[in-house]
Amino acid sequence: MAVLPGSTLEAAPGILPAAVLILAGGGVLAVLLLKRAAARAQSSCPEQNWSVPTIDHAQAGDSLFHRWDVRFKLVGLLSLAFFMVATRSLAGGLLALGLAGIAAVAARVCWKRVARRLLAMAGFLAMFLLIMPLTAAVQPGDTLVIFPEIAALAFNLRGLELALAICAKAFAVALLMEPLFATAPLSTTLEGLSRLGVPARVSQMILLAHRYIFVFLDEARRMSIGMNVRGFRKRTRVETLRVMGNFLGMLFIRSFERTHRVHDAMQARGFEGEFPRQAAFDARGGDWLKGAGCLILGLALVLIDRLWF
Repeated sequence: MAVLPGSTLEAAPGILPAAVLILAGGGVLAVLLLKRAAARAQSSCPEQNWSVPTIDHAQAGDSLFHRWDVRFKLVGLLSLAFFMVATRSLAGGLLALGLAGIAAVAARVCWKRVARRLLAMAGFLAMFLLIMPLTAAVQPGDTLVIFPEIAALAFNLRGLELALAICAKAFAVALLMEPLFATAPLSTTLEGLSRLGVPARVSQMILLAHRYIFVFLDEARRMSIGMNVRGFRKRTRVETLRVMGNFLGMLFIRSFERTHRVHDAMQARGFEGEFPRQAAFDARGGDWLKGAGCLILGLALVLIDRLWF
């Protein structure tokens, strides 16, 4: 049955369960595909150690992103990300997603970690696919699907298209962050931010937070293992809440004590409020060309989205 723009389609009585099953099946299929992609990439990725940061896991590789000056890479890729977010149509979002995927392939990132991050985002973004079609304001020209079981709610196809565009842009930005942060040491990337005018104190806080959040996660994991060895099992009762409260309190105390030890160790090594500069930045003609190429590519993406799609 063809549905003309601006019309209202009344669904058959049994179409609502079928639609729910199709959406659920599509979500399960997407999860399985992401898990399969992560399993295929597992052989090429080292086993993750939660006590060691992994955001810059591909820093030792060799690609055009690895050889790119960090300062120009930050400006170029962040500008491209803003241009991607500025697209309005679903076709523009899908084009941005394709560009981000090409960049991730060129950077030779670990697809196992990429699949995990995208899978974590998918659970949150899936809510848009259900909520926005049901809550989008009806405008002239919208196509509505009415289910007899819930006639008060109309499924707006324009809302579904808008939700898909948001999901596409979110995945595109997430993919683009992989070549930005994974292809250079995090300390070098943050030092590049400082060279661009970001206060050094902000870079220090980000670096320390990223480093020691993994240490605290590893501490929490070891404490949890110790509790399980002693017979603790999570149950829906007051005793479990009391034990978990003690667990969080001990984790906070241990984190606070570790913070003092880390500060004393840094002062013993001569820390006076600034980290020593380790990276030597040397801008070349190729760095300027890559940065200009990102800006031109982002501008072309927005113009195509506005004038064509």
